[in-house]
Amino acid sequence: MRKDLPVSAAEKGQAGVTGTVRVSVPATSANLGVGFDVLGLALDLSAEFSFEHADSLKIDGCAPELAGEDNLVWTSYLCGCREFGLEPQPLHITESCTIPASGGLGSSSTCVVAGIAAAQALAGLPLDRERTLSLATAIEGHPDNVAPAVMGGLVSSYVEGPTTVTTRWVVADNLRFVCMAPPYRVLTRDARRALPAMVPTSTVSWQVGRCLAMVSAMAKGDPDAIRACCHDRIHEPYRAPLIPDYQMLHDAAHENGACTFLISGSGATMMAIADGDERAASVARAVGEAMPALWVRTLRASEHGTTVRQ
Repeated sequence: MRKDLPVSAAEKGQAGVTGTVRVSVPATSANLGVGFDVLGLALDLSAEFSFEHADSLKIDGCAPELAGEDNLVWTSYLCGCREFGLEPQPLHITESCTIPASGGLGSSSTCVVAGIAAAQALAGLPLDRERTLSLATAIEGHPDNVAPAVMGGLVSSYVEGPTTVTTRWVVADNLRFVCMAPPYRVLTRDARRALPAMVPTSTVSWQVGRCLAMVSAMAKGDPDAIRACCHDRIHEPYRAPLIPDYQMLHDAAHENGACTFLISGSGATMMAIADGDERAASVARAVGEAMPALWVRTLRASEHGTTVRQ
């Protein structure tokens, strides 16, 4: 939640930390089926970033075409400096990210959050999660990925003026999240265009009730409740045709013990939720055999949001 606090004199001027600042930001999955543009989950897979003062901007660890002045980490750092009244400095930024680039696990959100967090850390300031989240939401345009990236856990969020309002839950430890990314992308603009311009009020009530049930089921670790409630009618029926292998992987996951199968964010990444390690391993093995080129990882929910080390 944003707080328009006065900027202290200590927050102004040159950055105050020498040496390396390291920022870790978790991967995230938005929507969770029935929580369209509302729910997001932090996962125990992280993107790592290091920041050092330098004579000129240098960015390592990303494709050469992304290592310029328009790099998302760098531009987010500049936005963070403006937000906190700081003088930006040239940086040596090193990115280390194993989150797949096919979309759906919040890779762009990690860059945005890391840049904002680095602006504070390099100035010797503690991480202000509420202001970081509100600024990250303004940059990304929506909070469903950045909220769990900053806060950790299962998060619902909405925007009220300049403020991003969140509610956070701890996910039950028995649940496993089998994430699978195909070797192709679904462009966000195409996923948005696929959605209907209007939905009936009956669909809204269907969705709201199941979204609330999904939150409760995730917190309790109740696979039967997840299986019963996680049936989206707002976005997945329209986005699934954009993912050529959706139905094949959906069927393989369900046949091998998944309690639900969903599109992560707007895709192309998909995710199955399973109860415990044994069922998750069975699901991961089945989808991997069905599509050998698939990137597959079995993950837990992460209760840790963004962390900063100096």
